[in-house]
Order: sequence, then C-alpha cells, then structure tokens
Amino acid sequence: MIAVGIDVSKGKSTVAILDGDGSIRAHPYEMNHSKAELDALIKYIKAVDDHPIILMEPTSHYHYPVLRAFLDAGLSPSLVNPYLLKKYGDAELRKAKTDKKDAMRIARYALEKWYSLVPYSPMDQKYEDLRFLSSQYRQRISMVVKSKNQLINLLDESMPGITRILALKSRNPEKCMLLQFIKRFHSFDYINSIGKTRFMNSYTTLARKVGERNAPAKGLAIYELSKTSITTRSNSEYMDIALDQCVDILSDSQRAADEIMLQMQSIAETIPEYRVLISMNGVGERLGPVILAEIGDIRRFHSGKALNAYAGNDAPPYQSGQFESRNRHISKRGNPALRKACFEVMQALKLTKPQDDPVYLFMMKKEQEGKPYNVAKMAAVNKFLRIYYARAMELYK
Repeated sequence: MIAVGIDVSKGKSTVAILDGDGSIRAHPYEMNHSKAELDALIKYIKAVDDHPIILMEPTSHYHYPVLRAFLDAGLSPSLVNPYLLKKYGDAELRKAKTDKKDAMRIARYALEKWYSLVPYSPMDQKYEDLRFLSSQYRQRISMVVKSKNQLINLLDESMPGITRILALKSRNPEKCMLLQFIKRFHSFDYINSIGKTRFMNSYTTLARKVGERNAPAKGLAIYELSKTSITTRSNSEYMDIALDQCVDILSDSQRAADEIMLQMQSIAETIPEYRVLISMNGVGERLGPVILAEIGDIRRFHSGKALNAYAGNDAPPYQSGQFESRNRHISKRGNPALRKACFEVMQALKLTKPQDDPVYLFMMKKEQEGKPYNVAKMAAVNKFLRIYYARAMELYK
C-alpha cells in the first residue's frame, strides 16, 4: 500500500508519496498540471500499487485537471475537507507551512485515515452543470446589487428622493419606470429647464410606453420634488454619462442573470427531486434551482442531519464532565450559498404566512418562545432541510 498526498495550487501541485509503513517513497516535488507530467505520475503509481490511496484537498477549480486525469486513468482519488487537514496539522508542536510540508501532511493523513476516506465518484453531469450555473448566477446577481447601490448614490446627487416615487425594480429593465426615466431625463435640473408642461407631456408618453400606472399623479409629484430639491451636481454631461453607464450595467447584468436562471430551470425540471423541492412553500422558480444546485444529488447524504451539516446549519454538542452547553451556535462550516438560499425561503414564508405549513408553524413557535429573529429562522431551515431530505429520498426507495 502507498499513500499519495497532493497539495494543489494554481497550475501546479506538490506531490509526496509514502509507503505503508510510513517511510518516504518519493520526497515532495512539484508537478505542473500538464498531460505529460500527470501521465508520468499515474504511470508511476500504477507500477507500484494496484490500489493506491490518493488524497487531495478540493481547492476552488484548481484541482479539476488532476482529478480528471486520475479518473480517466481508472484511479479513484479521495477529497478531504481542508478544515479536517488543518485540525490534523494542529497536532504538530512546531507549526510550519510550505507546499512540501502540506503534501507530506496530506500523505500521512491518507495513511492514518485510509479506512474513513470515500473515493470520489463524479456526480451526474446535470448536477455539475447546475452547480456551475449557480456560481455564475451568484456573480451576476452580485453585479446587479453593486450597480443598484451605485445608481442610488448617483441619484442622491442628481435626483434626490426620486426612489420614493418610482421604485427601483431591476427585473425586466425595459419595464422599470425608474430606469427608463433616468435614461430620458437624467436630473432634476433638466426637468426644471424644460418646464412643467413639456415635462408632463414627455413623462406621460414614457409612462404609457412602459406601462406605468397613475402617470399624471406621479409626474406631478416628481415635478414638485424637482422644484424643492437641492441637487449637489448640476446638469452635467459627466453625470449623464455616469447614470447611463450605470443603468446599462444594471440592465445587462439582470438580463444575464435571467438567462442563466432559465438554463438552470430547464436542467432542474429534468431532475426528480426538483418536483419535491418546488412543491414546498416558500420555494419559487428562482430559489428552487439554486437550492437544488447547491445540494446536488440528495443520495450523497445519509440523513437529514448530514444535509444540515453540509449547509453549516448544525450545532455540534459540547459536553465535558458535568458541563453540557445548552446554547450552541450553528457551525457555519458548510455551504454558505445554500444557507443563504434557505434563509430566503424563510423570509418568503414570513411574507406568505401559510398556516398549514409545518416549517412556518415551527418558525412561529420558536419566535413565540422568545428566540431571536435569525435563530428562529435558522431553526426552521433545519426543519426545512430535514423535510426535504425525507421527501426526496422517498423517490429513490
């Protein structure tokens, strides 16, 4: 038996190989992620041992080339949580960190914990595609949020108070009256320069095109606001350029996010457990694909408790002697995107108030017991994930 420890980084890895008795077979060395060097390592491993223990950390997307090379060669590497390796390294008295030492540490961990390591088995391509699209969707949404904040900052200088009359709705930018209004008028100074009659006529035409209701009343309110407001930037071409660009970035980011979500929905609809997930209260057509993407194949988990641990929503027990803690915080050592999506489901339940939903009733019970706002919601997330796990696993029995 040999243990192969691989410390992965961008474009290269450090490899260390130990014999079954712990002696060093190959001192740590650097290996580039090229076909020639990966094939050389695989050839060496196969020549030495038919069933080697290969262990590496999942490091962003940098470990994919190494993982793919091993799988194509018929070898089954294992991936270990980086936190476990960190705690394993804490046992050393003299702590030092280099790539070579990390590779040796990973190899020793593989040798000592070989019985508990689970060989990597690629998930179905649908789950992989969903996970990739979910990552892209989060990036686009973060751009939408940043653009919104920047646009509001600019409006505070050019049209202070306008968002109290026209709401900023990024979804379907072509039908958002505020975005179209900004592109047309840019500032209160411009509105004052064209006069009330011309502004009201132009605003009414724009509102009819966008489908905005109560155009005369809102137009009059905007004009009165423009007369009483103090703008910190006058009718400037630089402000006009900044506003136009911000609106364009916001609109393009939202359209890109919507396109990605359509792809996620089309994939999710072909996965059996998606029907279970979308039928649960609080889960809509946007949150459903995101939650499914972050969880992946539900059969990976042996229980609802394991699913909650994967989400970082578990509170491990803490007991020593006569002491036993009764007030434990969630670990947060899990998937933050999954926790966030589930938290949004709880917010949706608070808005819709489904009186026959067990998760909502449980959340209300916790709030009535005096639990803080977020504590009650995360307790309900725990129940939500357990219910989803039980219902989804029924499909595969």
